[in-house]
Amino acid sequence: MLPEIVSMDEWQSALEEQIAREKAFTRARDDLSAKRRRLPMVRIDKEYSFEGPAGTVSLADLFDGRRQLIVYHFMFAPGWQAGCDGCSWVVDAMTHPAHLNARDTSIVLISRAPLEKLQKYQARMQWQHPIWYSSMASDFNHDMGATVADPDDPGRTSERHGVSVFLRDGDRIYRTYFNGARGVEYLGSLWTYLDLTPYGRQETWEDSPAGWPQTEPYVWNRRHDEYGTEQGF
Repeated sequence: MLPEIVSMDEWQSALEEQIAREKAFTRARDDLSAKRRRLPMVRIDKEYSFEGPAGTVSLADLFDGRRQLIVYHFMFAPGWQAGCDGCSWVVDAMTHPAHLNARDTSIVLISRAPLEKLQKYQARMQWQHPIWYSSMASDFNHDMGATVADPDDPGRTSERHGVSVFLRDGDRIYRTYFNGARGVEYLGSLWTYLDLTPYGRQETWEDSPAGWPQTEPYVWNRRHDEYGTEQGF
């Protein structure tokens, strides 16, 4: 059954009421992001190793020289023959990393499956980015809550998807945020990923802690192949 059919004036009035509700939701979401930027952090002192295209790397290496790191915990257990279909939806929607990189932020995928399986599945999905790492040789997934023990059978584990955010201050690394389940449904655009980070979008309109890096909006973004050039728009 179709919704009510009305005149243009009635439709315009109903639309304006809906837009007002959506703007209120946007402001509420901005307030949530401001609170997220002020969350306490936990220091990560444990050493972790990951296997990637360039060999074995550390957690610090995943930052690739940047201050912030987003990790998507992709469900792919060692015995699986293919990655999680839901996680595959998330990666299909991911933004080009150049835009995150321009805001001092790196993004990677991490799974427990061996690198060979990850690369085979990545080729099947025709994903060019982000870089995918295997955490099979470390406790990273377990420690981050992405692989959990079955409470009824501690010998069995299950995989969980989610996103973790890290901040690097010199040699010190901190975990600042984690969410999973439906908390990752809205991810996909550049903005939604930056909203998860301690620095946020780094624009002057944001309510951020004093001293956080910020620029005017609409002046920093470029086409993904123009960062580091003088081409601008």
